[in-house]
Formats: sequence, structure tokens, C-alpha cells
Amino acid sequence: MNVLILGSGGREHAFAWKIAQSKKLENLFIAPGNAGTALCGTNVNISATDFDAVKTLVWEKGIDMVLVGPEDPLVKGIHDYFLQDEVLKDIPVIGPKKDGAQLEGSKDFSKQFMIKHGVPTAAYQSFTKANVNEGKKFLETLNPPFVLKASGLAAGKGVLIINDINEAKKELENMLLDAKFGEASETVVIEEFLHGIELSVFVLTDGKSYKILPAAKDYKRIGEGDTGLNTGGMGAVSPVPFADEAFIKKVEEKVVKPTIAGLRKENIDYRGFIFIGLMNDNGEPSVIEYNCRMGDPETEVVIPRIKSDFLDLLEGVATQTLDKKNFEVVNETATTVVIVSGGYPEDYDKNKVVTGIENNSDSHIFHSGTKQDGDKVLTAGGRVFAVTSFGNSIQDAVSKSFKTAEKITFDKKYYRKDIGKDLMNWKK
Repeated sequence: MNVLILGSGGREHAFAWKIAQSKKLENLFIAPGNAGTALCGTNVNISATDFDAVKTLVWEKGIDMVLVGPEDPLVKGIHDYFLQDEVLKDIPVIGPKKDGAQLEGSKDFSKQFMIKHGVPTAAYQSFTKANVNEGKKFLETLNPPFVLKASGLAAGKGVLIINDINEAKKELENMLLDAKFGEASETVVIEEFLHGIELSVFVLTDGKSYKILPAAKDYKRIGEGDTGLNTGGMGAVSPVPFADEAFIKKVEEKVVKPTIAGLRKENIDYRGFIFIGLMNDNGEPSVIEYNCRMGDPETEVVIPRIKSDFLDLLEGVATQTLDKKNFEVVNETATTVVIVSGGYPEDYDKNKVVTGIENNSDSHIFHSGTKQDGDKVLTAGGRVFAVTSFGNSIQDAVSKSFKTAEKITFDKKYYRKDIGKDLMNWKK
């Protein structure tokens, strides 16, 4: 098979690395890719949201399957674009159509969906510019902290958690009246704060059957001890000690099955990944949010733990035969440590020369924000690498990731040195 992966981050490098191992693969293309994906296949310098350019590439290279990494092309309807095109309509796209991508593209839609189909989630109401004062009154009915979410896509930065009621009212105005997150905050979801400990559960579905992939916990804040600004993710661990077999079974019964059944009831033919952000509150799951794709950096710990032929699984999604596909998971613990540019998640420099990424047999180094410049690798994003290692314990795995992270050098690099620390002595 000739496969095209759309995207340019660590998630896409992890996909490319895994798919490159498949016996079913002939040629692998990544658009636009990065310096890491170039080691697994051929990068093509086109945007994942330039659908016409994607069409030309698919036609010229005889692509048999397209795997969409990021949410943007899915929310913008790349799957629908393929189905409506005479040349492309029979080429499978792994990722939901526009209607399914609303699970991430509209938090208002996803909350309505959860309530309608009995998926446990926080109580909420949605507000627009027209009823901002009602939003302020609703805030007064809640206990702090207050959760404000831009309904649309805001690159992972559209969620505010605020302790002070007056500050929360002010931020509601900023979002609705002053377009703090642009079009994304034309509608704002206000919801009650969920208590517990957070994790991510990933589901691969062909629209009928599903496989639950390994669960993971990521670390969002820039600073150690979960302090400072939110980022796209500074590291991840899989499996998660507080998500044992009994808890995952509860997630399957209370969340996964109602979600898949709900999609079918709504006539949404969903083929791809569903990322379920969950809170574990004393052993009870409650959904924080859905995403319509795999998470990053969780992909970098989840995908390496899948023993099975990943391309074979994706083919099962495309042909709706996923229930007949083999699915095995490595029992070892995987940890990933994300190395970022100095200043991230705010302003940061690019084009820093990277050294020390060769001959690191203890870890997989997934490129997140890099580019090739002749024989040099340069930084090209805020998150630059995700360093993934295996071990018999979190401590064993993460110590390998830290050791490898220390060897990688570029000006003003930074990584958190406490990834997984909170889970090492986890007791129920």
C-alpha cells in the first residue's frame, strides 16, 4: 500500500515510524512532515489543509490510504472533500468526516452529545455575545474554580480555569465581547469543575466496532510540579497506574459504548480515532472532552506500545473489518519527555542547530518541531522532540528518557524533570 500521513508533529512521526514497520507498506509519504518523518518516508512540502494540493499528491503518487494526524483538516472537512471528488472518493481517509469532527470542533456540540447519549460529564451551559449577562449569572450558581471553554478550535489554549468569580466574569467578557480566542470563542461553554485525576483514553473505530488503545496521562503545564502556563503537552506515561483493568472496563461500559452507539444513532459514520479526556474521580469516569484524533505527546507513548501491525489495523478501519483484526499491546511501561524551545509556550526562537540525536539506542526520538537544512537538523517549533523509552517501571523508563534528553542539545532547550514522578508511588 502507498500511504499518506498528513501533519508535521511528534504524533505524525510516531505514526510514520510505526507504519514504516508494516509488511503491507510499499511507499510512505508525509505532508508536510519534519526532519524525523523524513527518516521513515518521503516528506512533501504541502499544507495538510491545502486540499487541492493533497488531491494532486494522492493522484500523482497512487496513494491507497490517507491518515490525518491533526484536527484542523478534519474539522475543515478533508474526509468530505475526498468523498465528493470523483478521483478521490474510493480512497479511504482515516479520520472522521466534518459531522464527526464536531466532537472536537464544537465543545457546545460535544457537550450536547454527551448529555443526550448518557455519557457522564460536568454540568454546563453555553453562552454567546447575546446572553453574556446570563453567563455571568450562571457563574454565580457554581462553586470555584470556574471552567470557561472556547467552543471552537483554539490550538489547545481555549480553556481557562479561574478561582475568582470577578476574574471569571471578566474573562467571559474577554472571550465573548473582545474575541480573546477569535472565532473559537464566539460561543463559550461554562461548566462545573471536575475533581479527580486526569487521563486520556484512545479509541480506534470503524463506525461499527472499536479497539480501546492503551491509556495515557500527559503533563500540560510548562513548569515542574504542574505550574505555569498550559502547553500542548510536556510528557506522557502509559500505562497509567490509576487506570487498572476494572477502571478501563467501567470507561468502556459508561463512556465508550454510549459514544459509539450515540454516533450511530446520529447517523455519523465515524472512522478514525476518538480521544477521550477523562477525569477519574474515586474510580468513576467523567468526560472532560472529546478530540477527533490522537493526542500529542500521548501518541508517542501509546503507538510504541501497540505490538500489532498498525497499518493492518487502519485497513480494518477503512474496510469496517476492525473487529477481525489482531490487537496486542506491550506490557512494559512507556514514558515520553518533551524537549521544547526556550520561551515556549510564548515567544521562542527557531532555527537553532540540534546535536546529539544520533546513536541513542535507549530511546525513540520523535521529532515534533524540526526541519532539515542540508545535513543539519534545525528547530522549527515550540515542542521540538518527544523522547520515548520503555522500562519495567515508570522510574526505569523515564530515567532512560531523561538520559537521552540530556544528550540532545540546542540553544535554550528545556524539559521537565518530573514527568511521571506523581505516579511512581501511586497508591489507591
